[in-house]
Amino acid sequence: MQKKALDGKKNNEMTRIKHDDMLAIPEESIDYAVMEKSKRVKVIPATIAWSDVGSFDALFDALPKDENNNTINEKHISIGSKNNLVYGEHRVIATIDMEDTIIVDTGDALLVSKKGSSQKVKALVAEISKTTELHRTHLKGNRPWGSYTILEDAKGYKIKRIEVKPHKRLSLQRHKFRNEHWIVVFGVATVTINEKVFLLNENESTYIKAGDIHRLLNDTNEPLVIIEAQVGSYTGEDDIERLEDDFERK
Repeated sequence: MQKKALDGKKNNEMTRIKHDDMLAIPEESIDYAVMEKSKRVKVIPATIAWSDVGSFDALFDALPKDENNNTINEKHISIGSKNNLVYGEHRVIATIDMEDTIIVDTGDALLVSKKGSSQKVKALVAEISKTTELHRTHLKGNRPWGSYTILEDAKGYKIKRIEVKPHKRLSLQRHKFRNEHWIVVFGVATVTINEKVFLLNENESTYIKAGDIHRLLNDTNEPLVIIEAQVGSYTGEDDIERLEDDFERK
């Protein structure tokens, strides 16, 4: 499956493996899937340190520590806490008298684990996947044209921050279940809605109703940032019918 995925790759600015081919690759480590089956392996002695950083415990060992042997990011406050890995992307994390603990806050999920048990994360993800799409859909999604960040997601609506790289454009598309409102907060957007093409400057907005064929283009040398408010009966990422795409996505 790995070879099939690589044979079906696309070469644009970088090598891109098709999404479905990537999902079809078995969840096996390279040790079992390749190394133990190959008869063309050579081993060269070397005096180097190496770690595959395959768990949060390994990450703790690799990162620098403070005076209390904590590995933390800049938004951490601790009192009497020792030997912890603490990481948060969106908010302050405070700990009191915690020891040998792993705390990871990514905005859409919070993990609290005893050090030495982080290898159980794989089983935890398998359990979570039974009831939510969290393991597939994250707050921030990187795309070949830029990125989006989900600011709020609730029944009937979703709000995103979308950033489009210079001279990149999203696919020509339409949605079945949702309407969209676009507000430009930085840059100049070239907007296509059905047969109409027009510019939106900062603090200007437009409305795309469900079923409209539309596209967003950044035809400038600066990043384009918009706020997108989706309203409808369904706002999932799969409610996209791509009619034309620079990156040959389905």
